Amino acid sequence: MTESPVTLITGGSSGIGAAAARALLRAGHRVAVTARGDERLRRFAESVERPEDVLTLSGDAADPDAVAEAVDRTVARFGRLDAVVANAGYATHDSVVDGDPRGWRDMVLTNVLGPALLINTAVPHLRRSRGRIVLVGSVTGMVHIPGNIYGATKWAVTGLAENTRRAVTGDGIGVTLIAPGRVDSDFWSGMGGPPEGHNLTAEQAAESIRWAVCAPEGVDVNTITIRPVGQPV
Repeated sequence: MTESPVTLITGGSSGIGAAAARALLRAGHRVAVTARGDERLRRFAESVERPEDVLTLSGDAADPDAVAEAVDRTVARFGRLDAVVANAGYATHDSVVDGDPRGWRDMVLTNVLGPALLINTAVPHLRRSRGRIVLVGSVTGMVHIPGNIYGATKWAVTGLAENTRRAVTGDGIGVTLIAPGRVDSDFWSGMGGPPEGHNLTAEQAAESIRWAVCAPEGVDVNTITIRPVGQPV
């Protein structure tokens, strides 16, 4: 297994991130996952079939030192880094017009600064492996939703993906933006659950991440938009 690929996923202890980690483990990858909550990380590590191929890392995705340590520890543990997935993020579920600005700073830092830090720290290793960068954005980063401050952060991720691709494609690094629509996950906590109607499962959304990470050598899949059937926007 020393030559099997290695993927680092931020926000990987639950939801889409955890589902992506499990999908990549099934595909033969070794996986490092980061999260803020030690208990969630412990439960995730206990749930996988090959715990020896998993590294859990507690830290804030928007903290430069924590991100650098996560990358360094991943490489120290597994000897290489082949892909990173910037998945950590959340929404305050309010409006720029009449929402509570006190909750925005941490969301903006997690959703926008977090992916940028991961890219900055991982690129030197990905140049050696000619690896992959996957950014988890959102349909709200492609469609304007009135007043949606979370959507504005995902528009930033949409731009970051293409800006990064143009900067690193000459190094043989692939960059993929995954833009999911409605997903039945913890994202809707505090809102009474996900919207009514058909929603994607975390596993369905994660399959796009696995597919992007495992794309054939020399293939750079740039944007994947995935919605549940029946979501009009």
